[in-house]
Amino acid sequence: MKLISWNVNGLRACEGKGFSEIFRQLDADFFCLQETKMQAGQLDIAFEGYESYWNYADKKGYSGTAIFTRHKPIGVTYGIGIDEHDHEGRVITLEMDDFFLVTVYTPNSQDGLKRLDYRMKWEDDFRTYLLQLDARKPVIVCGDMNVAHNDIDLKNPKSNRRNAGFTDEEREKFGTLLGSGFTDTFRFLYPEQVTYSWWSYRFKAREKNAGWRIDYFVTSQRLDDRIADAKIHTDIMGSDHCPVELLLK
Repeated sequence: MKLISWNVNGLRACEGKGFSEIFRQLDADFFCLQETKMQAGQLDIAFEGYESYWNYADKKGYSGTAIFTRHKPIGVTYGIGIDEHDHEGRVITLEMDDFFLVTVYTPNSQDGLKRLDYRMKWEDDFRTYLLQLDARKPVIVCGDMNVAHNDIDLKNPKSNRRNAGFTDEEREKFGTLLGSGFTDTFRFLYPEQVTYSWWSYRFKAREKNAGWRIDYFVTSQRLDDRIADAKIHTDIMGSDHCPVELLLK
């Protein structure tokens, strides 16, 4: 089973850079998107053999998630059931026969860390949500989680120490999630590999490979023996992020 996650940073813009062709080439069972930045009816996009589910932010041109699936879910949930968090289109959950698939676009703490306090609340509430799902059946959560967990996960850890995405607080919350029964699938297979999934549009960051690994597939630990491979498709353009992949036996 092949799963793809991609922060497209505006699906309409990404479609103009070859999204549909990339989608077909990657040929996934589940294809999860973050930061679609659109409302219903703004883009007519569909693929033969796939159903799609969309969660739009109340605010136009902001946030948003989607999942394309070849496999019909038992049920679909939008958000995490907490009003404070559920107006930005950040989460979609598909219930399948033997697992839950969650795509997430984690809130950014923003310049000056002005949203860090909110981010901390989000982290606790989202982890609680995942643990409630995990009590019922295994969970696969993917998306732009807006944190580089360890020094190996970004090019310049020292100079980014108190920047959004690499604060001690955010890194600690990600560690708490993993410690509560979840696996960072890429690090599980490749503990020493330096590969990034996001590059700033500034300072020719992608050209210099001055990036961050902030896009993840995180799975319930009891799925560890099913993890066949994890990939980061650094050669695929179209966004400031590249797609990440999980293969499950």
